[in-house]
Amino acid sequence: MDLRTAIFLAAVCSQTYVQYDNGGLFLIPETYRLVGPFGAASYAGGQEPFGFVLESERGIILAFRGTSSPTDWITDMIAQQTVFKPVGKGCLTHRGFTDVYMSARDEIFRLLDQTSADKPLFVTGHSLGGALATLASLDIAVNRKPPSLITYTFGAPRVGDPSFVRSYNAAVPINFRVQNEYDVVPHLPPLVYNSPKTDKSYYYLHVKEEVKRSFRNGSVGSNHVISSYFADLAKDAPGFTAVICSGPPGWCPIR
Repeated sequence: MDLRTAIFLAAVCSQTYVQYDNGGLFLIPETYRLVGPFGAASYAGGQEPFGFVLESERGIILAFRGTSSPTDWITDMIAQQTVFKPVGKGCLTHRGFTDVYMSARDEIFRLLDQTSADKPLFVTGHSLGGALATLASLDIAVNRKPPSLITYTFGAPRVGDPSFVRSYNAAVPINFRVQNEYDVVPHLPPLVYNSPKTDKSYYYLHVKEEVKRSFRNGSVGSNHVISSYFADLAKDAPGFTAVICSGPPGWCPIR
């Protein structure tokens, strides 16, 4: 894992929450332009801001937001599996995550069509956003075949069954799943999820390249929030962090 990339993308992820909390307004890092925001359908059917696409001379960033609204929590709990249609019948994925991603897919692809085809694409997200970034990365790897695809997720839950994980690990060339060992979200859904409605069992695994971090901040929530991930990573590169945080107030998350 490139530490500086991880710190920078954790800061980008923090802005997806700012986007949600501030009516779509958020801060864009220097040298980047906003290609466009995108929304996704919540469990209740309404559209919510869920992220954005940025571009600079050096690369493109596709960033996804994590759980923020009450309906997002319902989405997280819909752990029955469904076919992940972008890659075929062999892969099963978390239904709640998949429904959100598929509702945003066309808009995301439209935004990516407005970017340069020869630049590296960084896909990132925290929590639920990490799950959406995982789904998007496999979809993009299979159906768009960018020249360079790099994925960083933070505190992401498990997303799919063993077939999905095998396909993902083979198709997505560079993937780093940053995970705090005291964060409960990466342990969900359980390896074997038994549906209370149907008594059917579903099997979950994580995708490749776990990057284990270890921090305790006094509560379940504080062990999970993106600001805690950012602060933990920043300790290993304080000089670089100071540089990227020298921009407008609020660009870097503060725990």
